[in-house]
Amino acid sequence: MSCANRSRTEDGGRSERRGRERVPVAAVVVLVLLACVATTIGVVSCVADDVSSDLSDQEMTCCWEDGATPAWMSGQMGIRIPEAASDRRAGYKVGQRYDTGLLSFVLPGDEAEAYTGRLIRNDTEMVGNFHPEKKDYRPAAAFGHLGLPEPETFVEGLRKISLCPDGLTTPEGEHLQRCVDLFTHEFEPGTTRIYVRSTIEPCVTPPPASKAP
Repeated sequence: MSCANRSRTEDGGRSERRGRERVPVAAVVVLVLLACVATTIGVVSCVADDVSSDLSDQEMTCCWEDGATPAWMSGQMGIRIPEAASDRRAGYKVGQRYDTGLLSFVLPGDEAEAYTGRLIRNDTEMVGNFHPEKKDYRPAAAFGHLGLPEPETFVEGLRKISLCPDGLTTPEGEHLQRCVDLFTHEFEPGTTRIYVRSTIEPCVTPPPASKAP
């Protein structure tokens, strides 16, 4: 073989080897880039989750009025609280478009039945919660602010109904001032908690700060 041919052969061999050497290097570069992208996506996802969690926490704790006593909230809704009721709780949250009122109290089971019977029309029945929310359900105006679980997450012992004052002439219904979502939950045998949530137009004057019960 001539020197020229041998030189070309050696050059070709070296070029082929360099080509083979470049392939692993390129693969490594691609893998590194992919790893960086995956890491970046993970970081962005974690940051987004943290921001979402922070916003959710802010939404849960923001804009609650201190003076929303059960008596005041009862008057705003037109939901009269029976004398036998215990563990009375209430909350009033100011929103951008609408405010939300919450009211809750506990009654013995038979008295809870009698109370809802005086509130609901005879031709209407409360229904069960056939499509419950998950345990971590957190509405904008949550009963969790009152230290209570959300009634929408219960199935056993839970009944619910929506009521509006228009044409409601039952003994308790005639006092109703606003549309409400009413839940009853027999959380232990013979004991029922009443939950009431109402959307309220923002023209209502928020309650004054008070520590009265």
